[in-house]
Amino acid sequence: MQARLRFLGAAQNVTGSRHMLEIDGTRILVDCGLYQERQFASRNWDPFVVPPASIQAVLLTHAHLDHCGLLPKLVKDGFKGRIYCTSATAEIARIILLDAAKIQEEDAAYKQKRHKKEGRVGPHGDQPLYTAGDAEKCFPLFSPIEYGDTVKISPDVEAVFSEAGHVLGSSFINVGISQNGDFRNVLFSGDVGRRNRPIIRDPDGARDGDYILVESTYGDRVHGGREDIKAAIGQIIRETRAAGGNVIVPSFALERAQELLYFIHELQHEEAIPHMKVFLDSPMASAITKVFRRHPDLFDSGMRRLMQKHASPFEFPGLQFTDTTNESKSINTIKGPIIVIAGSGMCTAGRIKHHLANNITRPESTLMFVGYQAVGTLGRRIVDRDPEVRILGVNYPVKARVVQVQGFSAHADKEELLQWLSTLQKAPRRLFVVHGEAESAKRFGQFIREKTGWEVTVPNYQDEAILN
Repeated sequence: MQARLRFLGAAQNVTGSRHMLEIDGTRILVDCGLYQERQFASRNWDPFVVPPASIQAVLLTHAHLDHCGLLPKLVKDGFKGRIYCTSATAEIARIILLDAAKIQEEDAAYKQKRHKKEGRVGPHGDQPLYTAGDAEKCFPLFSPIEYGDTVKISPDVEAVFSEAGHVLGSSFINVGISQNGDFRNVLFSGDVGRRNRPIIRDPDGARDGDYILVESTYGDRVHGGREDIKAAIGQIIRETRAAGGNVIVPSFALERAQELLYFIHELQHEEAIPHMKVFLDSPMASAITKVFRRHPDLFDSGMRRLMQKHASPFEFPGLQFTDTTNESKSINTIKGPIIVIAGSGMCTAGRIKHHLANNITRPESTLMFVGYQAVGTLGRRIVDRDPEVRILGVNYPVKARVVQVQGFSAHADKEELLQWLSTLQKAPRRLFVVHGEAESAKRFGQFIREKTGWEVTVPNYQDEAILN
């Protein structure tokens, strides 16, 4: 038996997750994500390495944009197979893909207007990577499955999805290959979550994998504990209110926004922070929060108890969901300290840019970062303390307080990833380290070699591996 694995994204970088598994005539794409790092963004426009029509199925680990965001292009270019994922992932992916398409269209229109004034045409003719219509063509291809169900992709290939504990509906995927009495399985970690986080369940154990692709986003560090996170948020809010400023939080719409509301709700309930107006200024986050409400079966026991007490962290005094553009603009007219949670999480697009522009020069305000900031993004430049950054075409000096709350990540750290891998019933034939910046991936690979003695590879972009 021979299978081939091709690393088409998230190889010595974090975003753009795409892994091609080929077994004889069967081609499976695990994730089809958008590159978000500026230096890799041109790869989003590259032709796929194989005709999309030749791919039988996409297995989608979860609905973050760097895992699902290139699906509309795949479908536009000819893919007609099934997209397998959990039902929560399918619902959230619809929201995220339509939002991404809208941003693509708006950015293209803005560039067309600007470049026309400048008498030039930008790359790709200033056209969007894909449109809302392209995104909508993906939706009939989604085939929701339940955790533990076996998906038969071909007579020789099947896949099983398990709880990854990363975001609502997230999975790691075990692909089993049976040929002539020989069996191998390939385990794709997707993004592995952390134990004892609020709202969603803990990740299942890895259990089995002859070949494993494991993420390494935080493979070179150890997070702080949950109480450290809540205490840090509480202190930041108290200090910023005392200074008379606003707390501006760039946040991913999926999971991170909901966790922030959970912690703020808890802090207010404990009287650990003053009651303030809290704006979730993200139509996408609002829509995703509704998906959370529809899937209480995916909540952990603590969240279920809260909901039974009618103490939802998605409903508390002072919390406002701002869906329209006018509602969003009106936030900037409010006097007095407020908390604004808005996307995008890495400040690459969305309403957060306007809130940054209105607060980044105010020493009394705080820019509170609660998520990973990829190299080359506006968020990364701010947390790296660049003295000046460009927002919406204007240069601003960074005078606001900049704070990064560590340990908030929905990604397992190096010790937690090792713990997840330690549930394997036997040593893998080979472990591939993906989904991490180059140094993080290499350090994690060395860490696993030293701890286990396994054969570990850190693949490069478009590397291929033969799985015997």
